[in-house]
This record gives sequence, structure tokens and C-alpha cells, in this order.
Amino acid sequence: MISVELVIFYVLIIALIFFFMEGVAWFLHKYIMHGLGWYLHEDHHRYTKGILEKNDIFGLFFSILSFVLIFTGFFGGFDIRFPIGIGVACYGIGYFLVHDIFFHKRIKIKYRPKSKYMERVLNAHRIHHQKSKPHKGVCFGFLYASKKYAVAK
Repeated sequence: MISVELVIFYVLIIALIFFFMEGVAWFLHKYIMHGLGWYLHEDHHRYTKGILEKNDIFGLFFSILSFVLIFTGFFGGFDIRFPIGIGVACYGIGYFLVHDIFFHKRIKIKYRPKSKYMERVLNAHRIHHQKSKPHKGVCFGFLYASKKYAVAK
């Protein structure tokens, strides 16, 4: 039987990992994707005809990591790996929705941001694509953007 305290603790771990992943993503985007891993990320900064990009390898890596953590945590008696994997998966879902669907429209939907927060995040990513090159750039976050990227109306 799982205690209420354990459930609350795991919900906190999931939330902590979700927010921590934005820092991980920012670091990887700035120093790996725009550094050593540019050969995997560069096709993301130009139009490609296919449905997949070399850049998708980063998402695949975190999907596998998340699955392994959830799977081993579940079969390990719901140990700490389980909520960590769920937190990584939740971030991945947020990334996929905001970055791949809302911004890059890899799945065609009609989406117009209604909140200032979403306008700011999408504007920051637009600026990132306009100004970023290998080994330099701006706006490396995916689900957070400072108020300096607010859209003027």
C-alpha cells in the first residue's frame, strides 16, 4: 500500500523535475545543440521537407530516459525513479506541445496564443531562430522566456 505522504512526496518530485528540466534543456540547447551537437541540431534551424529532423534525436534520448526511469521505478516497487521519469515525461509533453506543435506546427492545428506568457515564449523562440547560429545565440529556453521577450501590441 502506498501512503498519502509518499504520493505527496512523489508529486513534489514530479514538479521539481519538471522545472529542473527547463534548466537542463536550456544548458543542452546552448552548450550542446549550439556547440558540439550542432551537426544534429542545424537542420532544425532551416526548412526540411521530411517529418523528422536529425534534431529529433535529442527528444528520442529523453523519451527513452523517461521510459527507462518509469519502467524500472514501477517494477522496483515505485521507487524514486518512477516520479523522476514522470517529471521528465511531463516536461517532454510540454516541450512537444509548445515547441513542436504551437511554434513549428509539425502537427497542423490552428493555434493563436491567448496568454501573454505563451506569446512571450513563442516570440522568444522566433527570435532564437532569427538570431542564433552555431556557438552563439539568444533565447535558449523552451518553456520559459523572460519578460523582455513580451510582444508589444
